[in-house]
Amino acid sequence: MFNLLMAGGGWEESSDRINRSRVLEHTERHLVETFLPNNVLDADAVTDIPTLFASETRYDNSQDSARVGRITRVRLVGSDYQLDYAYDDVPPIPNSILKSLQGSLGIEDWEFNRTHWAIKDVDLFKVLFKSGLVKGPQPKVFSLGAQPIDANLVSVMMPFGAGFTAVYSALQAAASTADMTCQRADDIWVHDHIIQDVVTLIARSSVVICDLTGRNPNVFYEMGIAHTLGREVIMITQAAGDVPFDVAHIRHVRYLANNEGLAQLSQDVGQRLATLRGAVGRI
Repeated sequence: MFNLLMAGGGWEESSDRINRSRVLEHTERHLVETFLPNNVLDADAVTDIPTLFASETRYDNSQDSARVGRITRVRLVGSDYQLDYAYDDVPPIPNSILKSLQGSLGIEDWEFNRTHWAIKDVDLFKVLFKSGLVKGPQPKVFSLGAQPIDANLVSVMMPFGAGFTAVYSALQAAASTADMTCQRADDIWVHDHIIQDVVTLIARSSVVICDLTGRNPNVFYEMGIAHTLGREVIMITQAAGDVPFDVAHIRHVRYLANNEGLAQLSQDVGQRLATLRGAVGRI
């Protein structure tokens, strides 16, 4: 979640006000009930989530660029909320960029033309990271590069071996039903080191399927990379005990490696891909 603070004249460097009547406009009801119970703003709750400080779009596009930061203090002064805040080191974001991301951020068109405070049920940094506006740490073992994400590409991380050939075919069929393409690292040979091909494939993919069957350490390593890069990950396995404790709370697809089981796997994964495809395609 994040606070969206939209102002007509931009925001001061570290402190400013917003009228109480504009608080939590265009915010889903369950969020209003959480952050504004009994019409009293929960100051601690709003300071726990990141904030996007944006400015209304002017006719000549002379508005200030948006900043990312955190509210550090909120207090009611007359009919206004007095806000103290600090900006993060995320570069300023022009409104033209915000407009291109508005679907992913949950921002409506009219919100760019009205001073208000909303709360969006969206992972702000995940959206900014996927769009390239936030840069993560650079690894030493491989290079992430700057390749764009292909919204239609699914990559599969699984043990190599004849026993998984039919599983991969089932996953390819699942991707096809969602109008997506499916690849494994052994489908490509671009770099001298296979780990670089694997990482490049993960980085280009919108969805990464990880088969945890047999607790293969390479698959665990690749799944960690996918999670770190913010990719949508679908975990599959033939045995629930093969799912590591640290990710056991995340839903996974369990399947049987027979004809009936693989057909069900293809159907289950295809449905999940169809659901994810619309979400990742907007980012």
